[in-house]
Amino acid sequence: METGLTTAIVLAAALGYACGSIPFGLLLTRIAGMGDVRKIGSGNIGATNVLRTGNKGLAAATLLLDLAKGFVPVMLAGRLFAMPGAMPEAAIGPVPVAALFAVLGHCFPVWLGFRGGKGVATNAGVSFGLAWPIGLAYALVWLGILGLTRISSLAGMSAVCAAAIVAAVMGYLPFVPALALIAVLVLWLHRANIRRLAAGTEPKVGTGK
Repeated sequence: METGLTTAIVLAAALGYACGSIPFGLLLTRIAGMGDVRKIGSGNIGATNVLRTGNKGLAAATLLLDLAKGFVPVMLAGRLFAMPGAMPEAAIGPVPVAALFAVLGHCFPVWLGFRGGKGVATNAGVSFGLAWPIGLAYALVWLGILGLTRISSLAGMSAVCAAAIVAAVMGYLPFVPALALIAVLVLWLHRANIRRLAAGTEPKVGTGK
């Protein structure tokens, strides 16, 4: 691997992680005087748990900002590191690396002892940043499953899997490895949710933990 490409990939990884690791859910709830969102509900820093504070505005803001911290580094990586021969669209290139590390940053932020969110909203932003058809499929599956079942975890897991599948089917092959790795990570982080889904005890949006 050329030195220039290696440097671009390292910088893209750092950019993705730095953006992804900003804990907007925690910051917004603290600024609003609602304390530590990690001490309520699921203990997560994402929009679904912020909604459990009862403040829909904060939850919406968290969702949008978590989307942005996936979208922005992917777009910036494509612009900043699109050097001749760097092939930012390659599977091991700045763009998919920035995408992967944005989600890793959200899930494992150094500022919170590597205990963050589950990556669903950030991966939605990543998907739109990679290619709008992937993002559109992600959004349709996410919102469709959520509307039908009102189960946030099921909607999120379905969407992350759909993104990898749609990328493969529609010819965005360089993005498939990163999206597949993200899907595996998100499913692993939802393992407790999967157990509850199997047991029929997974709560719906607006109720319980």
